[in-house]
Amino acid sequence: MPSRFAGSIAQDWEPVVLSKRKPKSGDLKNPKAVNQALRTGAIVETVKKHDAGSNKKAGTVVYARKLDEQTEPEGFEKVGLEVRSAIQKARLGKKMSQVELGKLINERAEVVQEYESGKAVPNQAVLAKMERVLGVKLRGKIK
Repeated sequence: MPSRFAGSIAQDWEPVVLSKRKPKSGDLKNPKAVNQALRTGAIVETVKKHDAGSNKKAGTVVYARKLDEQTEPEGFEKVGLEVRSAIQKARLGKKMSQVELGKLINERAEVVQEYESGKAVPNQAVLAKMERVLGVKLRGKIK
């Protein structure tokens, strides 16, 4: 037969307080709830929101383009005329198309086209691959 605990028995219970739930924010904005609060004498706070209900923004508007022009440099250095013509002459000398050259250097054909048209920003790794495949010097001083 199980024995009972011989020590003193004390209840360690805390009192439970039941209260009403807090009203939700949607309930507080309800006109009926606001009127009820006014009738009972409760404090009702009204806040005027700035630019509420309008899409207009007052003040000076600074366009992003103007900001960029002020903070950004004029532009990046593009591929020079000597490099463009050297790539094109070497490619045509080996009787390659832009697509074939792109495959040999593991780049897209658009990259080769941008280098030959002068729209690309020079990348030393791409130029090194082109030098290896075409057998011409593209970096540094071209003589």
